[in-house]
Amino acid sequence: MRVNLPFFDTSYLVRLYLDDRGYEAVREFAGKGMAVATAWHARAEVVAALHRSFRERRMKQREFRAVLEQFKNDSERDLFEWIPLTDSVRRRLEAVFFKASATVFLRGADALHLACAVENGFTEVFSNDRHFLAAAPLFGLKPINLIE
Repeated sequence: MRVNLPFFDTSYLVRLYLDDRGYEAVREFAGKGMAVATAWHARAEVVAALHRSFRERRMKQREFRAVLEQFKNDSERDLFEWIPLTDSVRRRLEAVFFKASATVFLRGADALHLACAVENGFTEVFSNDRHFLAAAPLFGLKPINLIE
């Protein structure tokens, strides 16, 4: 595991392929390294987000397929370190939920990312999702948002 890589959530991974707000900052930052790390389930989330853009007609079918092919090629070229979801990740996730107060807003997919990051030695995570960023400290992680 290369903990010197930045750990991106899905909102940042998608900006590597879609021109969503703030994509320039994310791409510039990602371009400085050789790869980015993320939880394995983000693979499904990225594909779903790309398809959503197609479904919402922000992309034509040809563009959707080209972007999806690029994502597949980038994945095969090891531009992403896909971190597996293990029993220790599950245990961490459950422990955080067990201690969380009733006011905590923590989605399951975000909890998987955050538990995966901390269980694999990461100390900071990158996202622009406000719920993800707010939940990161529950896992002892420093949240970083490159998008202003």
